[in-house]
Amino acid sequence: MTLRPRAADDRSIRSSTLRIGLMVGVTSALVIAGGIAILLWRISARSRPEAAEGMRRDHGHGHDHVVVDVNDVVPWLVVFGIAAVVLLGAIAWYSARRAVAPLAEALRRQRHFVADASHEMRTPLSALVSRTQILERRRARGELIDDVIARLRGDAEAMSEVLTDLLTAAAADAGSLQEDAPDTPAHPMEALGRAAERMEPLASPHDVRIEVTGGSTASVQLAAPTLERICVALIDNASDHSPQGGVVTVSCAQKGSTVEIRVGNQGPEISEEDRARVFERFARGAETGRHRGFGLGLALVREVATRARGSVEIEETSPAGTVFLLRLPAVS
Repeated sequence: MTLRPRAADDRSIRSSTLRIGLMVGVTSALVIAGGIAILLWRISARSRPEAAEGMRRDHGHGHDHVVVDVNDVVPWLVVFGIAAVVLLGAIAWYSARRAVAPLAEALRRQRHFVADASHEMRTPLSALVSRTQILERRRARGELIDDVIARLRGDAEAMSEVLTDLLTAAAADAGSLQEDAPDTPAHPMEALGRAAERMEPLASPHDVRIEVTGGSTASVQLAAPTLERICVALIDNASDHSPQGGVVTVSCAQKGSTVEIRVGNQGPEISEEDRARVFERFARGAETGRHRGFGLGLALVREVATRARGSVEIEETSPAGTVFLLRLPAVS
């Protein structure tokens, strides 16, 4: 990926400043010119010709002079002054609003990034804590710990990938990211297997099993870490809303030119109201799992699926459980 250089940002700021300056100057000139035109029209309409008295007395005739009634013009001058102040104030307010809009957007993105980071880091950090506890227990019992150390390293790599995804999403939101398509297509079955393995330390303390089925060899044009991240998000959500001793089922199959990934659980039914906003960031619903709402994960799944010309939806939900369906274009 390539981030937009700082020089481009500086040019954008200068261009925005120039546009605002021109807008203020041009609109102010139009207001003043319009006011002057109205005053001239009013003066012309209310003025009257009057011969000079001295020339009429001496020569019997005289040149006409234009006489303007000051009492008639002064109120117009006052009205024009007040109107000009109000209009120029409105222009200044609008220009200031336009000027601070990029700053407000930057602050909004910053808040979203902090919220996204705090949510997305929860899963890998919890996995690291669980792995460390397992490592301590095994070492105390004198058991082999090589496999746990290897998984700890995998969890640390997962944290690195999460941070990379967050930075990528932040850059994409800012419109400053150009991301190339991955050179090597990713395999959903491999991503699902790794995602299930990483979620196992979080599911096992609640006696929740994760079962991965299917033997699809299809691949999708999506970066492998990103595909794994959205699989983790789907499994994390299903596990989080599973009852004690429940089973999370994960499957992958190809249907025509589409790869279909299904993640289901035996949790409670999602209400009609929550179905409409389950993919919104930090959507809050009834307390149906070990955590309230659906957090950020499902929103990121939808964003990634949309960018990849795919989709994600609730395929079915009932008191017996819920199934999420992720569709991605298969690589031919």
